[in-house]
Amino acid sequence: MRSSLIAACALFAVVLSSPAAAKPRTEKLEWTIGKDRFSGVLVYDDEDSERRPGLVMVPNWMGVTDASVETARRIAGDDYVVLVADVYGSKVRPKDSSEAGKIAGALREDRAVLRARGLAAVEALKAQAGKVPVDAGRVGAVGFCFGGTAVLELARAGVPLAGVASLHGGLGTSTPAVAGNTVKAPVLVLNGAADKAVSQEDIVAFGKEMDAAGADWQFVNFSGAVHCFAEESAGNDPASNCRYDARAARRAFVMLDNFFEERFGD
Repeated sequence: MRSSLIAACALFAVVLSSPAAAKPRTEKLEWTIGKDRFSGVLVYDDEDSERRPGLVMVPNWMGVTDASVETARRIAGDDYVVLVADVYGSKVRPKDSSEAGKIAGALREDRAVLRARGLAAVEALKAQAGKVPVDAGRVGAVGFCFGGTAVLELARAGVPLAGVASLHGGLGTSTPAVAGNTVKAPVLVLNGAADKAVSQEDIVAFGKEMDAAGADWQFVNFSGAVHCFAEESAGNDPASNCRYDARAARRAFVMLDNFFEERFGD
């Protein structure tokens, strides 16, 4: 089980066009927190039943969409079971970026709720062991934009994941990690060096926070890249701070691949 995330990205179109290749399955998965119901999507290759690591993928502020499921397919390949995590609620699906900003903004203001919802998604994925080929003992998290912010909160909360990776996520928090050896998951942050939403002060403060919390962390800046650099659906409007950067995206997925291969021992 040693095919890489980047290979999955590069060969995705070939895989889909080959009649002999198994298609990644997509299955709706629901879970609850109290009376609140959440609805995500499981993605995995069903060619064999070999258990493999799981990744909770928190998407950008648009939540669970066709585009986020497509990203999960590319990440999953035959290496991972990926849960596209719903942290909004099954009946909350933003219609546009303005609505998404308000919903995501409310969760940014209440980090305890954001952490609880992220953790519930982790537990929902683990609970699928025996039903899908996921190894509940090997689970990590990855997030894009708002999702990057969300998975960093799991690290700050001390959730014992194999690894946490944030791609162009926000770094600031109202509830920083407690000093001491409190961050249990190794952390990878992939950031656009020209992202206007992430200041140099944010970067310095994040490093100090992680050091104080005894974290095993890495921070990578991609020159010229701005917010959303790893998401092709963001487009390439040069006036926008949210746009795709093919070079940065390619390198980011290689680093993401290497990070989780090392963390899962593949």
